[in-house]
Amino acid sequence: MPYLLALDQGTSSSRAIVFDLAGRIRASAQVEFKQHYPQPGRVEHDALEIWQTQLAVARQALAKAGLAAADVAGIGITNQRETIVLWERASGRPLHRALVWQDRRTEDACAQLRRDGHAALIQARTGLVVDAYFSATKLRWLLDHVPDARARAERGELAAGTIDSWLLWQLTGGAVHATDVSNASRTLLYDIHQGRWDPELLRLFDIPAALLPEVRASATAFGSTLTEHFGSPIKIAGIAGDQQAALYGQQARAPGRAKNTYGTGCFMLMHCGAQALQSTNGLLTTRAAQVGSEPAPFALEGSVFIGGAVVQWLRDGLGLIRSSSEIQPLAASVPDSGGVVMVPAFTGLGAPYWQGEARGTITGITRGTTAAHLARAALDAIAFQSAALLQAMDRDARAAGVAPLSELRVDGGAAVNDALMQFQADLLGIPVVRPAMVESTALGAAQLAAAALQLDWQHDSEHAARAFEPAMPRDEAVALMARWEHAVRQATAA
Repeated sequence: MPYLLALDQGTSSSRAIVFDLAGRIRASAQVEFKQHYPQPGRVEHDALEIWQTQLAVARQALAKAGLAAADVAGIGITNQRETIVLWERASGRPLHRALVWQDRRTEDACAQLRRDGHAALIQARTGLVVDAYFSATKLRWLLDHVPDARARAERGELAAGTIDSWLLWQLTGGAVHATDVSNASRTLLYDIHQGRWDPELLRLFDIPAALLPEVRASATAFGSTLTEHFGSPIKIAGIAGDQQAALYGQQARAPGRAKNTYGTGCFMLMHCGAQALQSTNGLLTTRAAQVGSEPAPFALEGSVFIGGAVVQWLRDGLGLIRSSSEIQPLAASVPDSGGVVMVPAFTGLGAPYWQGEARGTITGITRGTTAAHLARAALDAIAFQSAALLQAMDRDARAAGVAPLSELRVDGGAAVNDALMQFQADLLGIPVVRPAMVESTALGAAQLAAAALQLDWQHDSEHAARAFEPAMPRDEAVALMARWEHAVRQATAA
């Protein structure tokens, strides 16, 4: 039986998973890498560390599975989106640390674009709002602040791309500079309707076209790894941004199906088919993974910037817990948050609010507030933000004549928390369905590679799914959401 190797490069860790064609995990390896915060609002990654850790865990996973490169039919790559790398073509050396999707240093530039009246054009072409979250203003910042970068880019000496492009370049020894449609559609530079880098937007952001990768389908032949990496070449046959990969891995491949991934951030996507649904509720229109020659389907997306990252903050920032695994029993030691509401707007608020200037707040603290209440409020915040997303998505769907969502499919690290998933179902008033395989992001990358290689994938993602049914009275859930929205207003006024 041939195997598939999924490279899952996330915001806080690099991971590799070996799947068989029945969708079973044969081995995995994961390692965290350093987060750099040079100034408030700035978040950076060492791109070389990302490459080195991703290669190391891939080798570890193969060794754990007892497999050689010849046993692996193909590699699928999935990645943190919007994070941008600028590197030298001749050496493959990055010129600066990668600017992470959470980085807010270009918010002033985005505000200027909005004041100058460019927001409508950008949204019409890209489906995105003008925000520092996306790649274009980050890339312009690098060109303007790295010495000689702009001149070298104009001479064709430099390359740029999201993390998938960076890994693909390194895996192929610089032979391939490409990305897929799902990652391209997160840059503010890609026309999601015409399916191309948009010349007018490139001029607007002052970015040379020669910097950018070729855009391909998500399931296609991207190239092969160098022999030195794994002992013999392995085909790279699938690439998708992490959230589009998760949508594919969750089998949400028909209009109206939706999923929410609980990772460093939380990301909700609804498949919209061939319809580019325009949101009036702060959501984004993007492209899902493309399989075959037909254009990639559209998706409606909402993004929460701080999801599981709030747990990292409790651990690393406050020292409230020693390891992330301690959060669940600590939060479960109290029946509720004791009236404490945490709005973790550490890097502003994403959809449906889009308040880049918002800052985190904790309200409702009393002398009776304990560490357990703070832990509970932190987990509740993940569910509150996701509920706000789904409510916005539901309003857009109804306005477009699409049936309201009847369930929400979930995955990601925090989705294994039963209490969080139950609270999520209570707030939403619909079942929350968690598959037995919560590694939907890596699973989707492997499935995309299998589709490109025309392998007989046999995994059934519906198998052994658990549904969390809403149990809270609706009036109580409505009151809780009203309290959350009140706290959000305080955060945006701070």
